Amino acid sequence: MTSLIPCPHCGSRPKEEFTVKGAALARPAPDAGTDAWIDYVYLRDNPRGAYDEHWHHTSGCRRWLVVSRDTATHEISGSRDVVLDLSAEAL
Repeated sequence: MTSLIPCPHCGSRPKEEFTVKGAALARPAPDAGTDAWIDYVYLRDNPRGAYDEHWHHTSGCRRWLVVSRDTATHEISGSRDVVLDLSAEAL
């Protein structure tokens, strides 16, 4: 039996349609120091339990999602669209 990912646009779909792209972490400010960027790009925790990850629905709607998954049991509790914060300063 295959694992299903609840896509908010396509419904429940097999995990083979998706590509996992990594932790859904808050991005540092553009003017953050070098240490903050090194931590963001290279250093990752290896948590046990609930975790948010970026997934791409490559064989479906091709949207980016944040999937909430338990790293110990691999149970998926939900998913949502990735929301880009486009403030007036960023435009």
